[in-house]
Amino acid sequence: MNLLLRTDNNLSSLFLRLSLGIVVFPHGAQKVLGWYGGPGFYKTIEFFSTQLHFPVWLVLLLMLTEFLGSIGLVFGFLTRICALAIGTSMAVCAYLNHLKNGFFMNWFGTQQGEGFEYHILVVGISLALLIRGGGLLSIDKAMSGKK
Repeated sequence: MNLLLRTDNNLSSLFLRLSLGIVVFPHGAQKVLGWYGGPGFYKTIEFFSTQLHFPVWLVLLLMLTEFLGSIGLVFGFLTRICALAIGTSMAVCAYLNHLKNGFFMNWFGTQQGEGFEYHILVVGISLALLIRGGGLLSIDKAMSGKK
């Protein structure tokens, strides 16, 4: 367990996990709570399972990842697990939905969908957190018992 929580007083990890957690949280809140114009819990499950043919357990895992994983990152709780889950979900999302649209986001409304540039950033930040841990002011740091 200590390997999972191990971290130092790295200020970079604090900024990375706060940034990623704050950016991913609204996506999870859309799916789970219906906030920010999102569909909410049941409609998210219905859409992903009927339109995209995902098994319900996988949809629940995605919702858990984006909602609780982002909160975990903000507080630095089980940072490596949260970062791995978020990075994996974004890589899968990019592969299934965004690679076909090219690199760039759809800034000018001239392409069929969004590109994968955002996803590269999320995966990169997730990998950095997976390697370094939660850093300064993280619950992981407090739980690991190191000063």
